[in-house]
Amino acid sequence: MGSSRPALSLVIPAYNEQENIPELLARVERALSPAGFSFEVILIDDGSTDQTPRLLADAMNDRPWLRVIQLKANSGQTAAFDAGFKAAQGNVIATLDADLQNDPEEIPRLFPMLEQFDMINGWRQDRQDTTVRRLQSRIANRIRNWLSDETIQDSASSLKLYKRHCLEGLQLYRGMHRFMPTLVKMRGYTVNEVPVKHSPRFAGTAKYGLRNRALRALVDLLAVRWMKNRYLNYRAIEIQPTQTQANQPAKELQKPCPSPIHNT
Repeated sequence: MGSSRPALSLVIPAYNEQENIPELLARVERALSPAGFSFEVILIDDGSTDQTPRLLADAMNDRPWLRVIQLKANSGQTAAFDAGFKAAQGNVIATLDADLQNDPEEIPRLFPMLEQFDMINGWRQDRQDTTVRRLQSRIANRIRNWLSDETIQDSASSLKLYKRHCLEGLQLYRGMHRFMPTLVKMRGYTVNEVPVKHSPRFAGTAKYGLRNRALRALVDLLAVRWMKNRYLNYRAIEIQPTQTQANQPAKELQKPCPSPIHNT
């Protein structure tokens, strides 16, 4: 990538998505190539056992913007996102699912909104899922907002854009990808939620989420609530000696979050 950062890093976890990989890469390329900013795409192969690794390796030969991170074993969506965040070089980091229910064409539309906010959260207002999945999601979001004192409509949506500083130094734990807007706001940054297009799964079946149970999600939520209530948020200054106070400004020791990077 050279010494300069790309404007955008797109992070996409994939677990046994052989049916979707060719179409996913084609649509990402069509969406981002004419967008007018430099980009890289980081596919995280989360221990796939189908043809996903081979398809990604082949795709790298004629797509210089594609990078592939391979997890040694299936480690879950939060781990895959975390690996992608750590590898990303862009000033803006975006995320998508590999199943093409998220629309890559939304990214150029959302990208300029980061001029006014630190994070953009995609809201699947018109979800193209089964009635059971839509009901589960609606209930989960209401419980999540109630317990965490939030107003986010769709915290678990994978279509998100972050300024780089939102993620720098952020420690994630298993299941925490569902609470990214709250984690970002805890650090003192601004989040805007925007309705986005949502499509039926392009091919295959859902891999992530099948093993998640209500009890596990509730435990994760209670952990986030505890973190939010206990998060250190303060400012401090070092007092200068009396004889120099008039000439020297007080030195700030601590901020509640890292200094923002505004170059998007």
